[in-house]
Amino acid sequence: MNRLSISTPEGTRDLLFASCRALRQTERAIRDSLETRGYSEIITPVVEYFDVFAQANPALDQEQMLKIIDRSGRICVARPDNTTPIARIAATRLDDRALPVRLYYSQKVFRSVAGGHGHRGEFLQIGAELIGADGLEADRDILSAAFGALAGTGAAHFRIELGHGEIYKALIEELGVGGAVAESIRRLIENKSFAALGDALEPYSDRPAAKALGAMPQLFGGVEVLDEVETLTGNVRVLGAVAYLRRLYQALDGAGYGDQIMIDLGLVHEMDYYTGVMFRGYVGGAGAAILAGGRYNALCAKFGRDMPAGGFGIDVESVAESLHGAAQPEAADRHGTVRIALTKGRLEKKTLALLGAAGYDISELEAGSRKLIFALPGTNVEIVLAKAADVITYVEHGVCDMGVVGKDTIMEKGGSFYEMVDLGFGKCRFALATKAGKDVYGGYKTPVIATKYPAVTKAFFNKKNMDVETIKIEGSVELAPLLELADAIVDIVETGTTLKENGLVVIEDVAPISARVIVNLASAKMKKAAIQRVIAEMESGLEG
Repeated sequence: MNRLSISTPEGTRDLLFASCRALRQTERAIRDSLETRGYSEIITPVVEYFDVFAQANPALDQEQMLKIIDRSGRICVARPDNTTPIARIAATRLDDRALPVRLYYSQKVFRSVAGGHGHRGEFLQIGAELIGADGLEADRDILSAAFGALAGTGAAHFRIELGHGEIYKALIEELGVGGAVAESIRRLIENKSFAALGDALEPYSDRPAAKALGAMPQLFGGVEVLDEVETLTGNVRVLGAVAYLRRLYQALDGAGYGDQIMIDLGLVHEMDYYTGVMFRGYVGGAGAAILAGGRYNALCAKFGRDMPAGGFGIDVESVAESLHGAAQPEAADRHGTVRIALTKGRLEKKTLALLGAAGYDISELEAGSRKLIFALPGTNVEIVLAKAADVITYVEHGVCDMGVVGKDTIMEKGGSFYEMVDLGFGKCRFALATKAGKDVYGGYKTPVIATKYPAVTKAFFNKKNMDVETIKIEGSVELAPLLELADAIVDIVETGTTLKENGLVVIEDVAPISARVIVNLASAKMKKAAIQRVIAEMESGLEG
């Protein structure tokens, strides 16, 4: 029998026995919590018209949607988001007399995912939506429901972080840059790419908003973060948002949730979607946010009825899996440990030198061994040795809290993590090279580019609005133009000696490369103090 006829599609899986019981137990706990608070269940179709999502939330990636063509030829999608269909119902089906209304759902979300990353394309989500209410009490209501839902599952270690969409919007408008630059800055803030953000803001350093924008990735932690941002800007809209977050924190603290609240003013995802408070939730053992929500007052208006709304969604399967993992004996040992994945080779040696200079005992690693995991004596730090691409995988999935990897691997592989420090060593660059005298940009022929880095190559030429054909080469990529297989190459260049000896010349630099510290999304929040201490010690080694 054909294997493909009996296996599950990429991103989907079967759940059996204990996994099903754990999922349903978590689902019931969240359902019970929401129903106790007066939320009523609603069910929407698995398949909706594509236009429903395209007009409501342009930030949703169309490539991630699973598309279906119905009999009339209209494009439909398997539900990629639960909030948008509920906004559609609220705008078209609810009576004014029913408002405000508390709704909840428990249904699947479907996304198209790339193979080989271990990401799920189908998962059960439970969420709550408060329609027709606005202001502090409404936000306190929806956040209290989120805290109660997570607490009801039995999760011992969870946090919810608060941000506000108005802060970034006000500062970027004050900075006065175009849409493309604004989006680039937003992405750097979202990814906590400190060094790259500083470079992006350098041309605007004389503008007051630049300082505050540059600090946004670092403005996460306790309520003291709100005090810090007030020293960075006098922007009235920003100060208004900060004052609102302070009042919201006080209201939630009064309800007994203060110890589980974090502030992250670098929450800048889906800025066209959220109009006020934004929040994300993390639970110990999960490598990414398991809860996301906020205020989206403009959404219902896109379906013809302007009314306020706010809500959140919980990834039930991730919560269930984290609870199962927390019950394992090794989970208690990992709770206070910072695990660092290092790229084997030159980056490994240079990083270990930094740790050694900071006072860590690295003698076992220097002695030579076939071991792959090392506990540094007298510390809560573990070192994992891995190939570069695997460093990203381990950090993204949360089995390692931090990693040191080259920017080349980050650009090629991508992933969800924070890129927090440019360590400055391992410097080289991506470059476009070809035989001397050859014009890659001229003529009518589509250029053929050979490379080990097809994603980097495509992104580079996409920015130039150029169509190219890429050929992936695993070995000496310099051979491709010499053998007339390709017109040019995109490769890593350090000294340029190999290119010169083979008659090739660099015609354009693509991007600089150096070693970067990446941090898991959840670990950055749940283990902030420990991770920042390790980073500070590494940076002190650089200064030394």
